[in-house]
Amino acid sequence: MRFTKLLCGAAVCALGWSAPLAAQDDTIEDSASSDSGAVSLQALISPNLILVSADRAKNGVRTSTFTGSATIVTPQQIQQRQIRNIEDVLRDVPGVAVASTPGQTQIRLRGTEANHVLVLVDGIEVSDPGSGEFDIGTLQAEIGSRLEVLRGPQSALYGNDAIGGVVAYQSASGRDLEGLSAFLEAGTNATFNVGARAGFLGDGWDAALSGVVVSTDGEPNARGGNRDIGRESATLSGKGSVELTDGVTIRAVARYTSTEGRFNEQDFTFGSPTFGLVIDSPGTRFENESFSALVGARFEALNGSWTHDLSAQITDANRDTVQPAGFPSGTESDRFKASYVSAYNFGGSDHSITFAADYEEEGFNNVLTFNDRNEVENVGLVGEYRYAGDEFDFSAAIRHDINDRFQDATTFRVGAGYSLTNTTRVRAAAGSGVKNPTLNELFGFFDGMFLGNPDLQPEKSISWEIGVDQSFADGNATISVTYFNAELDNEIFTTFPPPTFIATPGNRDTESKQQGVEVAVTADLGAGFSFNGAYTYLDAEEDGTEEVRRPDHIASAVLNWTEPKERFSANLAVRYNGDARDLDFSTGAFPAPQTTLDDYTLVNFNARVEIANGISAFGRVENLLDEQYEQVFSFVSPGRTALIGIQAGF
Repeated sequence: MRFTKLLCGAAVCALGWSAPLAAQDDTIEDSASSDSGAVSLQALISPNLILVSADRAKNGVRTSTFTGSATIVTPQQIQQRQIRNIEDVLRDVPGVAVASTPGQTQIRLRGTEANHVLVLVDGIEVSDPGSGEFDIGTLQAEIGSRLEVLRGPQSALYGNDAIGGVVAYQSASGRDLEGLSAFLEAGTNATFNVGARAGFLGDGWDAALSGVVVSTDGEPNARGGNRDIGRESATLSGKGSVELTDGVTIRAVARYTSTEGRFNEQDFTFGSPTFGLVIDSPGTRFENESFSALVGARFEALNGSWTHDLSAQITDANRDTVQPAGFPSGTESDRFKASYVSAYNFGGSDHSITFAADYEEEGFNNVLTFNDRNEVENVGLVGEYRYAGDEFDFSAAIRHDINDRFQDATTFRVGAGYSLTNTTRVRAAAGSGVKNPTLNELFGFFDGMFLGNPDLQPEKSISWEIGVDQSFADGNATISVTYFNAELDNEIFTTFPPPTFIATPGNRDTESKQQGVEVAVTADLGAGFSFNGAYTYLDAEEDGTEEVRRPDHIASAVLNWTEPKERFSANLAVRYNGDARDLDFSTGAFPAPQTTLDDYTLVNFNARVEIANGISAFGRVENLLDEQYEQVFSFVSPGRTALIGIQAGF
């Protein structure tokens, strides 16, 4: 496996390194996890965490003044839960539905489609331009990383990919976490995971290098099957910045990810007793490879009140499948984006304005089918105003997108928040979103199996929400409740028009509707205990029919305990997915009717003990009760797994 030996060697070296760690002091605004496991409970429930993704100028917006719905997963929480795959911690976020199969893990926000979610990794758009989706299963949690989730349409800031919201992952910089740190772990199913990072901080500069390898033989994922579905994934990333002069800083980020694994096909042999079901499929496998990079420069004038930021980013993604009995594929996708952002804060007051201009070009080539690269281009212009007062907060944004292949679009977002008391805040927001047809939908994927439709129109949505945030116990506990309502027009769906009945996309002439309630709870319970809870009720319909893979009820509860001297900690996470609808291909009917996926509850437990200064041993059990469940029809999900490991930071 690429990078395995390199990262193992780096981890062993880091575990044996004895130089002291000169870590930057943790801050409530943006703290990286300490390697000893020490966690400030107040930092986990503070209303003053900073949302970087909510502000195109990257000056950040405090959660206490944000007029929408957002969740921050801190580095401490990722460490406490021993998260290795970001998809797992997303199950603890209100409004998020996760459905995982080998080679493609989808996330849906507030009942929208998987390609309605904009995923940013260190500020870079990483979705595959062909499908418009990002396989969140390839995103491993690096040491010190954090996560932001903005729910509700963010097209007014980011354009056509953010109808459902934004998921923004940030790795730790050398300024966030200095020194060397690493972990090694191994467990059932021949699982072996290793991660290492090095952070450096100098006079006017910082740098960080990080690597993660996740490897497992896996388990069978066909009902009654025997073929283990394993995978190996490696990520190598680096980032850094240099202050050239007072107020002028340049930065760079680069990331390479390679994932290889097995998958099983569905049986579509007419007359077969397993027709429509996943079956053992020897020889099938996938290989995904992606590279992304960003360079930028930031200039501050008028004592930092006026900022200018110029950046350019690229993403290249290659996906290959081998299917001896099916339809192998090989795709090449790429994206280039350049942005200019200027923001002005009125003399240090509570008023600010932002202007942004984006140019984006996306390309796609299905090498095995067409070997004909196609492109789309877009120019976006953004204007935003924010006011953050002592009791009242207000924001308004508008964006106009100029497209080269279909109609232009204008989107907006407006929100306000008001503190009724020192402990009670109400907020409301409304906005519109747009999603352009993907390159697959425009130009096709399999010749003779899925034809493109160049006449497709963008999907458009409008939504609103209202919420209340309440703190208790002198700020040691908070609860947030939000109701949301959205309508989607021109939804793109797959049709089978006569006389050929070959699959092709089209726009619906009916509205798709989503509404629901989100609840989030955080609390410092005292005696070293902290608690995080989340619940989502969702009612999502397309053309009058319940949307698939979106449970009506999703809930999670996470309890963490750290003993007073911080030498020992334990974490219990319980995650519930209610009944969900999916398509049942085993009936042989056309189109496939819906069936019900049973609800399931997953219980994870982990513990950590400090065995020396800066060195900890840990272990965890995932799916402790060995629940048998399916996230997608007839794809059996993994059973109980157990791992032990060691982590060090110096």
